[in-house]
Amino acid sequence: MSDFSMKQYAWRPAAELVLCMLQMYEANYPEILKNCYVINAPKVFTLAWRVVKKFLHEYTISKIHLYRAEPAKWRPILLEQMEEDMWPASMGGAGRDPDGNPRCLTKIPQIGKVPKSMYMKKPIDKSLEENYTQACVKKGEKLSLDFIAPQEGYFLKWCFQSVGHDIKFGISCKDMNGKCHQIIPIHRVSSHLNEEVGVLECPAPATYTVTFDNTYSILRNKSLHYNISVGLPLPDAKDMVISADDNNQ
Repeated sequence: MSDFSMKQYAWRPAAELVLCMLQMYEANYPEILKNCYVINAPKVFTLAWRVVKKFLHEYTISKIHLYRAEPAKWRPILLEQMEEDMWPASMGGAGRDPDGNPRCLTKIPQIGKVPKSMYMKKPIDKSLEENYTQACVKKGEKLSLDFIAPQEGYFLKWCFQSVGHDIKFGISCKDMNGKCHQIIPIHRVSSHLNEEVGVLECPAPATYTVTFDNTYSILRNKSLHYNISVGLPLPDAKDMVISADDNNQ
């Protein structure tokens, strides 16, 4: 874990994938792991581990051993578990490939970035073209959309998905007195991986501005499919009650 950073852990899809895999492993394959040794763990990984282990059973946690970048502590422990020549020289052992490579590329799958040649283009759901509005947010620009909630009790609902790349998203409102409030701060969302869906209650008459921000991008335009609306307030509960007599009729 010598190259681990908070940037990697804080990326929501990656964090969700790790948690999902751990829970799936624990629920379906509880006894295939004898021990797991995490070496050269930076301080930030320790913080991340505190979050992850809350989702694991204590018995599973007891099999996972964390060590910081202190080879003098973890090397003797690992040598008790395996022969030195089975352990890559790049990690402190004596194992090497036939060509002398200390990382043992022919024996151990290596982690790293997925080559772009292996990228798969995620197909756009056909329903997006039928029920969603399509837009292009040009590089360095914003797309702002205004929606009016005429009275208390309305709801602002949104669904959107970008194509290929993330985009910044936020919501602000202007009340009847012209005062502006930031409801959802502008922030980057990975809407190219998962559709973003949300609902916001409108507590008073106001104009809500939904913003898609691409000002941080100097190279790419962003294609976007969105469906945003302000819904009517729910009817009074008494108007929705169906009596037994009405049902018989």
